Amino acid sequence: MLISQITHPDGSLAVVVRSGSEAAILRGTASTYALAMEAASTKRPVAAIIAERGLGAAVDLPSLLTEGRVTLPITHPDPTHMHLTGTGLTHLGSASARDAMHAKLEGAENLTDSMKMFRMGLEGGRPPAGTPGVQPEWFYKGNGTTAIAPGHPLTMPPFAEDGGEEPELAGIYVIAPDGTPCRLGWALANEFSDHITERVNYLWLAHSKLRDASFGPEILVGDLPADVQGMSRIRRGGTVIWEKPFLSGEANMSHTMANLEHHHFKYDIFRHPGDVHVHMFGTATLSFADGITTQPGDVFEIEAAPFGLPLKNPLAKAAPHNAATAVTAL
Repeated sequence: MLISQITHPDGSLAVVVRSGSEAAILRGTASTYALAMEAASTKRPVAAIIAERGLGAAVDLPSLLTEGRVTLPITHPDPTHMHLTGTGLTHLGSASARDAMHAKLEGAENLTDSMKMFRMGLEGGRPPAGTPGVQPEWFYKGNGTTAIAPGHPLTMPPFAEDGGEEPELAGIYVIAPDGTPCRLGWALANEFSDHITERVNYLWLAHSKLRDASFGPEILVGDLPADVQGMSRIRRGGTVIWEKPFLSGEANMSHTMANLEHHHFKYDIFRHPGDVHVHMFGTATLSFADGITTQPGDVFEIEAAPFGLPLKNPLAKAAPHNAATAVTAL
């Protein structure tokens, strides 16, 4: 089952439920957030609430996406209470891609920090169920103000050196009133990073990740397939200039999803009741690693069959300005 959100002409939201090619509006539901919080508060499965309410009018979801009426599949009434975060070096092959970006000038017998982190995941990222394993690389991307709806531009800030796609899976979570993290489902995500800034010095990784991100258009409710096979591509002027398969799911990862979730939600600050979390799980596929330099106007496309409609976003860059950001003394 897939769920998404659309906007009515008056700006209000509706939740769409899709099974196969049939999509319809969920009755009596103001938003995906309201649906998820009801499930979390009452400890009932989302599917049970959907079955109880029933479906109303059918919709043509691909047409609505083309019209720009398919928005993020979940939003928070206060966007500062949505957290965009992620983990890296979690996928088999991802260490070699990262290493190609910022290999250190050291002897061949020495491992880079990337390779050390990747090896730690291979050795300790898949612990027995219920047992914490080694912690992954972790980063913060922003809040709901930097969550960009499908079809809308991912914008490089004026000081950015690069704007590159990162095709990933994201877990979508709400925090129950008692502080329990509750997973609503899984979605495609473009984690969108500045790989040139990261390459200058690995300690600039945090800077390189403070960018927009997009996810959706739909959320897969239920179990995540162990082997996810998708495609990432870049179009320029309608022509595909780069295309490559990407793999995800636990069969292609050095960590279990449970281990990655534990190391995010072990922090009290990420278990604040009512918050939304979009946590991205990493990738091993980057156009940057293949020598591609993106340009404003390029369109990123990410697709994988279990997740419904593809995620597409054009690239934009904010107007340049040379003035330093001033702080006003109070």
